[in-house]
Amino acid sequence: MTLSGLTGFKTLARREILRFIRRPRNTFVPPFVTNVLYFSVFGVILGDRVGGIRLGGDPIPYILFILPGLVVLGAISNAFENASFSIFHGRWNDYIEETLTSPMSYSRMVVAYIVAGATRGLLVGSLIAVIGAFFTPVGVERPLYLVAFALVITLLFSSFGVVGGLWADDWDNLTMMNQFIVRPLVFFGGVFYAVRELPSPYQELSMLNPMVYMVNGVRYGFLGVSEVDPNWSLAVLSALTAAILALDVVLFKRGYGLTD
Repeated sequence: MTLSGLTGFKTLARREILRFIRRPRNTFVPPFVTNVLYFSVFGVILGDRVGGIRLGGDPIPYILFILPGLVVLGAISNAFENASFSIFHGRWNDYIEETLTSPMSYSRMVVAYIVAGATRGLLVGSLIAVIGAFFTPVGVERPLYLVAFALVITLLFSSFGVVGGLWADDWDNLTMMNQFIVRPLVFFGGVFYAVRELPSPYQELSMLNPMVYMVNGVRYGFLGVSEVDPNWSLAVLSALTAAILALDVVLFKRGYGLTD
């Protein structure tokens, strides 16, 4: 990477990160309020009635069981939202042309947007974990796995966000993708229940949902237990992330959604 390319990458990434850092009421307050409600209602009020969830060993308190899934939900939603908003907002207001005409390669442009989105996802995910710690003791049994899964899933959905930002024709499209595609997949991905407790064929169908592997991967990092092989999950998710990132670069090079 040349010096000019590195400077351009750092400048673009910094701009996109400062975009959400400077607006904490939009970035951090909504997930804070939402997850306080999640932990209060599902963890405290309903948790005592549900009891523990058994995943091979001792029963896991329900509030602790749902924490990794809520972290995943917040992290990937914000990573996706940040990247898709940045791309679409630049298209909508025509200032993305300044980025496209800079002496920076398309791959560096794409990575800058993705890094910014992943950064937001990681910050929000960390915030949710801290909120959870006020409701129940939280440990990290497999820290390396937790870090690896957190990085992969935020980079993956930030990469998806770039595709969404290029594809969207109006603001409603962005809302639709996040609210009606991303979030429902997470809710059906084993956030509030153990997939193995589902009857057939719902258990088998759930295993086709990639969110199951993300939620269980992060749960393995926090609790040391998982319904799926974490190594296999991490390998597949990493390969998928690389594939979507490559797709983003191709779309930028072809000018998909960027030129009339």
